Amino acid sequence: LFSFYGWSQKSINDYKYIIIPTDYRFLKESDQYQLNSLTKFLFNKYGYTAFLQNEDYPDDLKANRCLALYADAIEDKSLFKTKIQIDLNDCDGKLIMSSRMGETREKEYAKAYNLALRDAFVTYQELDYKYQPNDTILSKEIVSTEVVKEVEASKAEIERLQKEIEVLKETTQAEPSKVVVPAVAVINNDSKNNESFLSNQIKEEDSNITEDTLIEVLYAQPIENGFQIVDTTPKKVMILYNSGISNTFIVKGKDAIVYKKDDLWIFAENDGATLKTEVINIKF
Repeated sequence: LFSFYGWSQKSINDYKYIIIPTDYRFLKESDQYQLNSLTKFLFNKYGYTAFLQNEDYPDDLKANRCLALYADAIEDKSLFKTKIQIDLNDCDGKLIMSSRMGETREKEYAKAYNLALRDAFVTYQELDYKYQPNDTILSKEIVSTEVVKEVEASKAEIERLQKEIEVLKETTQAEPSKVVVPAVAVINNDSKNNESFLSNQIKEEDSNITEDTLIEVLYAQPIENGFQIVDTTPKKVMILYNSGISNTFIVKGKDAIVYKKDDLWIFAENDGATLKTEVINIKF
């Protein structure tokens, strides 16, 4: 145990910032019960430098997102207790450190999540954290004239596409496509239970829909002014830029947007002649 914490503490010192998501997967709303804000508050209170995912980042973090660790709160389902663990992952999604499992028997949700999170945070509270620059991580900072030009061009593209977003969304709503509820990953090794679980995820609006139509899971990685979307390879699928409209993103290089509707993420592309829409399964 001593060896594990020594290794973990040394690793966590390599990172300058902590990024907190605006949503935790086990909650239904952004910053529900102010749990995300509380996570940021506790990290800052105990000597770390933390930001919410939607905040403006320092210049060095904008240039090199690998300077940060990315926090995630995991709920362990229990009948009589609320249990939460806080994980820290690097920019490549590799787990760097996990907290102890914080828990409480409090029944009221708002209080229970707050108490369990604070209990889990004792792990990070007791670490003697001090940022120590790591040459390997710093070497990932690549900002060239070409990159700057690309960013400026992207900003101009965003301004142009922003004007098309509302029209595109209205057209999409007027001509809805048939959708399939996104599938989730297999959660255990029991093939019979998995088949039953996956079958329940399909919205049977079309009798021809089968399990072959299940949507591939994609993952959003924060970048400057948006997200990089990758598959499980991981391979870059597309770049999403912030549009200034909640839950709506502009797709780089396409006359397209990605937006959220009724808990589904929709990809909508209009080439001037036809409109194509499809459901995509993105994990932010």
